Amino acid sequence: MSRTGLATLICLLLSFIATSPAAAASCEAVIWREYRGTKLWKLPESDAYFYVVNRISIDADGAPNAYAPGNRGIDDLRNAGFPNGAWRSILVVDPQHPDRPFVQPDGETAGFFISMTTLQDLTLPVTDVHRYVDATRIPYLVFPGAFWALPGTGDFGDLTVARHIQSGKESSAVVADKGPRNASLGEISIRLAENLGGRNVSPRHGTDLQGPFLYVVFPKSKAQPRWPLTVEQIQERAQSLLGALGGWERILPCIG
Repeated sequence: MSRTGLATLICLLLSFIATSPAAAASCEAVIWREYRGTKLWKLPESDAYFYVVNRISIDADGAPNAYAPGNRGIDDLRNAGFPNGAWRSILVVDPQHPDRPFVQPDGETAGFFISMTTLQDLTLPVTDVHRYVDATRIPYLVFPGAFWALPGTGDFGDLTVARHIQSGKESSAVVADKGPRNASLGEISIRLAENLGGRNVSPRHGTDLQGPFLYVVFPKSKAQPRWPLTVEQIQERAQSLLGALGGWERILPCIG
């Protein structure tokens, strides 16, 4: 065989080895459970889990300009259950007038209501807008009520890392709010949607960002106290947890 022919044969063999299933990165994770058709995967010897969803829904809760009289907030008052629904679970009640929401008396968003998140700074009064996690500044994840109730899924204040699979854009985040009990996974804050590449992100109209999205959740990772945290602290701690897990290199082979 000529040297040219031998070189060609070696190249073909190397190409075959590189593309063979044995040489490809293998998935070590196993399906842990399912929630409303979404598979949750776990890696060995870890409490962390991950899942992929196409759905995206935008949460504005905690933002000081989320809701206002006259429906002039960035989110529709109907999404807060106002006036005829269960608005007391979303909007702060006026201590002096329990039949109506509290209106911010001063500051840049004076005249707006205060919307709550499940994760809160318990050292501040309930009527202080800074008590809650601002959806426009903080990347956060929403847990449906029934999902949160499942053992092992984590708690508010736990950290997470999200990735837009198509673009590769990623963001660290915190689990900060509880959504409707039987909702599907996929509701996130305005800031998290923007971090993943969303433009014109609006809780009223959604976003142009299309899935799928990958989420890695780290149960038992909440700080003490749980809140407040800075964006930088969320980023540093979540990325450290991802690195300890083995990074994206151990997760991406599992999602096809």
